[in-house]
Amino acid sequence: MAAAAQLLRGAARCPPALALAAVAGRRALGSAPREAAAGRRGRRAVLAAAGALGGLGLGLWQWQRAVMAAAEEDEKEEEELRQRFMAPPVTGLRELRRRRRELRSRMELLIMETQGEVCRALAALDPGASFAVDTWERKEGGGGISCVLQDGEVFEKAGVNVSVVFGLLSEEAARQMRSRGKSLKAKDGKLPFCAMGVSSVIHPKNPHVPTMHFNYRYFEIEEADGTKQWWFGGGTDLTPTYLNEEDAVHFHKTLKEACDKHDLKLYPKYKKWCDDYFFIKHRGERRGIGGIFFDDMDSPSKEEVFQFVKSCAKAVVPCYVPIVKKHCRDSFTPEEKLWQQLRRGRYVEFNLVYDRGTKFGLLTPGSRIESILMSLPLTARWEYMHIPPESSKEAEILEVLRNPKDWVH
Repeated sequence: MAAAAQLLRGAARCPPALALAAVAGRRALGSAPREAAAGRRGRRAVLAAAGALGGLGLGLWQWQRAVMAAAEEDEKEEEELRQRFMAPPVTGLRELRRRRRELRSRMELLIMETQGEVCRALAALDPGASFAVDTWERKEGGGGISCVLQDGEVFEKAGVNVSVVFGLLSEEAARQMRSRGKSLKAKDGKLPFCAMGVSSVIHPKNPHVPTMHFNYRYFEIEEADGTKQWWFGGGTDLTPTYLNEEDAVHFHKTLKEACDKHDLKLYPKYKKWCDDYFFIKHRGERRGIGGIFFDDMDSPSKEEVFQFVKSCAKAVVPCYVPIVKKHCRDSFTPEEKLWQQLRRGRYVEFNLVYDRGTKFGLLTPGSRIESILMSLPLTARWEYMHIPPESSKEAEILEVLRNPKDWVH
């Protein structure tokens, strides 16, 4: 294939007859690999290319071998991608590969790979359970893949979702974005949008294994004059039932290393944002011990922000899985299990009252409610006026939730 392409490029600088042959051959070169495995159409493409290239001295058998080799390479690459995914992507795999230089395609490939990496890592920790893979379509445009593991030995509930949706932004969702300072100019009241992301919440059974959440997303809106606003958002955070300082340091240090690859200012900025964002106002405490969180990130450039998001997504498994391995066989008491259930109640309160992603999903027409509420635990508990004893382990975690700590300095 490379040899044929090289001959074509050379022929373009030759006399007109050869140049015309080169144009025809180049067109066939683009279509033949995609069609080579399609039987008669593929053979016609090969013969057309061979005819165009005959004047260039490239024999039919040589051209056939080049095309078939390219087709085999295509199929091999697609199979490798399929093995990394939990299900076929929302956008067709061939379409994603055809547009692989476009950021939207690269982001969809990233979230698909992240879903696969996390699901495989979690399944390896809980071999007696498996992920149910549920693909769904949104009639207004797009769809998603929900992967959920329930009632395992290690994980009570672990969900990893991918969604790629597009269409027209609802008035409620547009109002929510404008409240964050977005200047969105609609045409006849309509705002075309595209949103995609991967999100996960993992609720372990053992109260000594913390809950973990991550989400990485990309959003694009087309305004009335045709210009597009775009931004990224996301983060990874930890919600332990009991405080283990060694775990907290490992978690935050891993995220800091991912951030530091791009800018030393990012981790402290997004760590504080995480502490502020996951604040349960009516309780006066944070949901967990934080991590990183960012939203509306649209600078310095699309490529630089994408690379930052990619680094953060790749840090998910190493920041969390070692903690699960360390504690998943720890013994625990009924009292410790009760405290876990009470803390999960706080988790539910934040997600249903304050979380932006939950609100956006519920306000978007055609959203999949089951996937949005996947973040909620199977079990939780609320008790009237439950106050843990002073100097207890339960009181220790409450102190950190009310007064966040610096874990890496």
